Amino acid sequence: MRINKLGRTGLFVSELCLGTMTFGGSEGMWAQIGALGQSDAERLIGRAIDAGINFIDTADVYAAGVSEQITGRALRHLKIPRENVVVATKVFGEMGPAANTRGNSRGHIIDAVKASLTRLQLDHIDLYQIHGFDPATPIEETVRALDTLVQHGHVRYVGVSNWAAWQIATALGIAARENRARFETLQAYYTIAGRDLERDIVPLLRHETIGLMVWSPLAGGLLSGKYTRDQEKSGDGRRANFDFPPVDRDRAYACIDAMKPIADARGVSVAQIALAWLLHQKVVTSVIIGAKRIEQLDDNIAACDVDLTPQELEALNTVSTLPPEYPGWMFERQGSARAKQLESARTET
Repeated sequence: MRINKLGRTGLFVSELCLGTMTFGGSEGMWAQIGALGQSDAERLIGRAIDAGINFIDTADVYAAGVSEQITGRALRHLKIPRENVVVATKVFGEMGPAANTRGNSRGHIIDAVKASLTRLQLDHIDLYQIHGFDPATPIEETVRALDTLVQHGHVRYVGVSNWAAWQIATALGIAARENRARFETLQAYYTIAGRDLERDIVPLLRHETIGLMVWSPLAGGLLSGKYTRDQEKSGDGRRANFDFPPVDRDRAYACIDAMKPIADARGVSVAQIALAWLLHQKVVTSVIIGAKRIEQLDDNIAACDVDLTPQELEALNTVSTLPPEYPGWMFERQGSARAKQLESARTET
């Protein structure tokens, strides 16, 4: 298990992060995603820690706070030293019927962090993330509220999830102008079958040295090996009951068709190849994996040992590459000569 530097911070996290969205669901969407109880969750967390994972991600909205409660109790029951684990959680989603129990307002953020700390049984959160964009709250208000939490020691670092490039850039500009804590991470959807992130967001992450945490790396289970172009191999799995995130099926099946022979030749699962492809992307800091069973977790963890060859990577990149889109194709057309000149200068020095 490799350990990576989290963006430009001095914090180091494992290349795999254990996601807890399968913990505690009892009704509605969360029951379809996962309904693991305390003992099952503790077995997963214990196995993850033993495998070298030091990074756990949850959110207040997961199972209406139950996921955080289970995670906090598990860390206590397993007697995991606080300094041995990096705990991340998120704020934004609806936590009650009242008008101010959701969003990215100063009031909700400050109320929500206190509630999360109580559920997690922690005195601080290592990474506190804004879970979505709130059109009702000025970005300035959100940035200032997060800075307050850092200054008060409630959280160590702040991040964001599911924002557009321009929104992230705006927040970074405000933080720089006002000398406030800035977003150090982005948690975003990224898979070999869904590479939209590469158009605008990946260049921003590289330019600003922001760490990337990947959610749903198997496209909601579509890349798990249970599904093929012709038919679904199994009636179980999350996709059977909760068809999310949206995926271009033709592109996904083309990727599966390309991954399967590589997986068969190596004697590993298609899921491991999909995860290994992500782990080979330099922009990726940590890939969030979720599981309902120990064998699923073990299979995902084994992806760390899959070292794809340049030829395999080229084949996978070719089948999954994004179609040209403006202004990207114009950048390539106009800037190719200058890029070659720059590369030559680097080589000579």
